[in-house]
Amino acid sequence: MGDVTVYYSSVSSNLEIKKDQQRIEMILKKSYKGNPIKYIDIAADSEAKERMRDIAGNPKALPPQICKGNEYLGDFAAFFDAIEREDLDGFLKIDYN
Repeated sequence: MGDVTVYYSSVSSNLEIKKDQQRIEMILKKSYKGNPIKYIDIAADSEAKERMRDIAGNPKALPPQICKGNEYLGDFAAFFDAIEREDLDGFLKIDYN
């Protein structure tokens, strides 16, 4: 199905976006050390920004956005909701079998 991919921007004047990106990275580094997580910087690649928006199904989507392969998983709100429900594995579609 593919690796979990986080689309982010290394260049953003929006403090909330920066904080959300940092939270996602911190949680994934801590929780999923053995699983491949790919980070794609949309500020460095305009095609990546369009790909992120296509996958999200929203032509105005802003980072961070999370997907697995070409399957859209959600934005920071959906990620945080999965943490609150204690179902991050389900959200990320991580299968340990």
